[in-house]
Amino acid sequence: MSGLLKFITCGSVDDGKSTLIGHILYDSKLLYADQEKALELDSKVGSRGGAIDYSLLLDGLMAEREQGITIDVAYRYFTTDKRSFIVADTPGHEEYTRNMAVGASFADLAVILVDAKQGVLVQTRRHARICALMGIKYFVFAVNKMDLVGYSEDRFKEIVAQIEELSEELSLASVKIIPVSATEGDNVTKASDNMPWYQGGVLLSYLEDIDVTEKKKEEGFYLPVQRVCRPDHTFRGFQGQIESGSIAVGDELITLPSRERAKVKSILVGDQSSETAEAGRPVTIQLDKEVDVSRGCVLTKDTSLPVSKNFTATILWMDDEELTVGKDYLVKIGTRTIPGILKNIQYKIDVNTGEFIPVGRLKKNEIAVCDLDLQEEIVLDAFKKHKTLGELILIDRITNMTSACGVIENPTLDEHKDMKCAFVSGNLKANGDIFEEFYYDLESMNVFKVQPSDKTYTIGDEIPVEGESYHYPDDFDVVVLREKVAVSVRGRKITEILPLSDYSYGSVPVINGRGFAVHVKSTEDVEAFQAELAAQGEPISEDFFNKWVDFETYRKIVFKNERW
Repeated sequence: MSGLLKFITCGSVDDGKSTLIGHILYDSKLLYADQEKALELDSKVGSRGGAIDYSLLLDGLMAEREQGITIDVAYRYFTTDKRSFIVADTPGHEEYTRNMAVGASFADLAVILVDAKQGVLVQTRRHARICALMGIKYFVFAVNKMDLVGYSEDRFKEIVAQIEELSEELSLASVKIIPVSATEGDNVTKASDNMPWYQGGVLLSYLEDIDVTEKKKEEGFYLPVQRVCRPDHTFRGFQGQIESGSIAVGDELITLPSRERAKVKSILVGDQSSETAEAGRPVTIQLDKEVDVSRGCVLTKDTSLPVSKNFTATILWMDDEELTVGKDYLVKIGTRTIPGILKNIQYKIDVNTGEFIPVGRLKKNEIAVCDLDLQEEIVLDAFKKHKTLGELILIDRITNMTSACGVIENPTLDEHKDMKCAFVSGNLKANGDIFEEFYYDLESMNVFKVQPSDKTYTIGDEIPVEGESYHYPDDFDVVVLREKVAVSVRGRKITEILPLSDYSYGSVPVINGRGFAVHVKSTEDVEAFQAELAAQGEPISEDFFNKWVDFETYRKIVFKNERW
C-alpha cells in the first residue's frame, strides 16, 4: 500500500467539489450502511429529483445545506485497497479564501475543479495561486460537468490550453488534467464510456498511485527544538522532529543561534535508544556538553541556516480588520513565537491576475509581499530552501487569533540592507535604492545607508528627486540591474516601467538602481552596457561597476554627529 495522501479539493462555487469526493466514497463502497441509507433518504428531498446527491456526504453543516454551498472546511478520512486518504473539501467563494488556505496548508496535492461550461475563471487562478503559496507541488485539474457540454473533446482541449497557460504562469511542478462528471461518475472511479477519446486514467487511480514523497531534498540536517527535557539532574535532552537529513550518535552538531558545537551523545526514539534517526522522526537528542539551547533554537549539521531579525515574506491576510503598517504581532516560525512589527507593505498581489499593486493596507483574503522586523534574531530561511523555517503565521496579540499566514521569501542578514520594492508595474518589480540617504557617522567612522521612504512607485507617480545626499535631474532613466528592469522618469513622474531587454536609450541621463550615474551617452553605449551585463555572473563583478558607474555625479555623503 502507498503512503497516506493528504489532498484538498477547491474550485469556484458550485463546481462540484463535494459531489466529486462524495461520488468517490459512494462508488468505492466506503460508507457504512446507515450512512448510505441516510444519504439516499436526504437526497429524496434535495434538488436532483430524488437522484443521489453525493455532495451531502461532505456538506455536513445545516447552514451549508440550506445555501447549497460549502462554507467551512470539511475533512474526510477514507481508505482503499491501495492507499489511505485525508481530504479537505474547501469553500469556493472568495469570502472564504482564508478557510481554503487552512485546508491547503496541510495538503500534499490539490484537486482543482474547472467547470467545463465556463473554463478557467479568476477563482480558478486564485485557488491555484494560493495552493502554490502554501507549498503544494502536485495539482490535478478535474474538468467537471463534461456531461453538460456533450462530452466534447474539442471543449476539453480548449480548457487544457487555458490550464497549461496558468500552470506556466505559476510554475507548477506537477500537473494532471482529467475530464470528469462528478454527478454521473465519468472518469471518477472508473473509465467513462462517454469519452473514449480520453485514455489518461481515472481520478481515483491517479490519486492512489501518485508518489508525493519525491519532494525537493532540503540541504543537510536540522531539528527545530520543541522542548527541553530534564526529568532529573543527570539528563538534558532536546526534543523535536527531524525536518531534513539524518543523525547518528557521535555526529557533531551546531546549535543556532548560539553557534556552539557539540557531539550527539545519545538518541531516543520514543523511549527506545537508537544509533541513528532520519527525517520525519520525532526524537530526543542528548549532547555531550552543556549548550545554550531552548525552545525555538535549531540543531543543524551540514547546512548553513540564516539567523536574522528582519525578512521579506509573502502573506495571506486573514483578519476581518485591515492590516496596517507599524502594528505589532506575535510571529510564529518553526517552534519559535516572537513579537514582531510589520514595517512595510511592498505591494499587493492580485490573486486573480498576478498583477503587483502598490497599496498602503491590506483587506481580508488579500495577498501581499511585506517586510517584517522581529524583536530579536532567530533561525529562519526562505520557504523554498527549508520549508519548516520558511512558514509563518501572524497572531494578534490582543485577541490571540491568527491574522495571517505566509512564507518567507528573503531572510535579510544585513540590518541596513534595503528590503523595499521601489518600482512596480503589472508583473514587473524592481528593488531600486535610489531614495536611500548615505550618511557618514562621525563616532563610528562608517558610512551607513538609510531608507527614508516606505513608498512604492508605479507609472504616473511623481518621485522625490532631491534628498539630503542625492539630487537627480527632472528627466532621467533608471536601470535596475538586479531585476533587469528599466524605469523612465520625465518631469519627475514615472512614464514607463519595462524589462531592461526592451529598453532603448532616450537621450537623457541614466542611473542605476542605487542612484549611481551610468556612463552611457548613446544607443551604442547602451548596447555595450547590456551586452557586458548579460555576460556577468552572480554577483556582478567590481570591474563592471568600476567601468560603468560613478557615485559622485548625483550623490554625496552627508556627515552626521549621531546615529539616526
